[in-house]
Amino acid sequence: MKVNLSSYDNSWYQPGSTAKRLLWYFVNALFLKSYLNPSSALKIFCLKSFGAKIGTGVVIKPGVNIKYPWKLSIGDHCWIGEEVWIDNLDQVTIEDHVCVSQGALLICGNHNYKKTGFNLMVAPIVLREGSWVGAKSIVGPGVVLESHAVLALGSVATVSLQAYGIYRGNPATKIKERILKE
Repeated sequence: MKVNLSSYDNSWYQPGSTAKRLLWYFVNALFLKSYLNPSSALKIFCLKSFGAKIGTGVVIKPGVNIKYPWKLSIGDHCWIGEEVWIDNLDQVTIEDHVCVSQGALLICGNHNYKKTGFNLMVAPIVLREGSWVGAKSIVGPGVVLESHAVLALGSVATVSLQAYGIYRGNPATKIKERILKE
């Protein structure tokens, strides 16, 4: 058997109307991805206008790329750093007090390398309260960062991370417990 990309068919995947996706493409490029707009309030307004659920006190830095805002939920007092890419082919839920540092990638889709047609696979991502995705880190499809888990700088999470665990590497492995102090 050989891979046959001409047989690729993701017609089952319907993330939104063509018009909605096209309009979002331009709004995203002008107001979120652009470094000319430093205003979190304007970014949040745009995201909410396209169906995102966003709490209070959210900070969204310039250069952020969000695939489908209607598949995004952000809680209260979250920080989304420069050049974060939320490639949310499925639902991404970010609970309260979560930090997603600069250059991080949240990616909900992949392809099935076992199938000749390279079938699309999608799964949601959940970042529970107080978790932290370090700069240049990657969170893969179906991953949950439990409460206050940390994914260290440049690490790759392909499985869920336990509460209060600190994880590092590719693939990320637990290196110690997170202990919070006043």
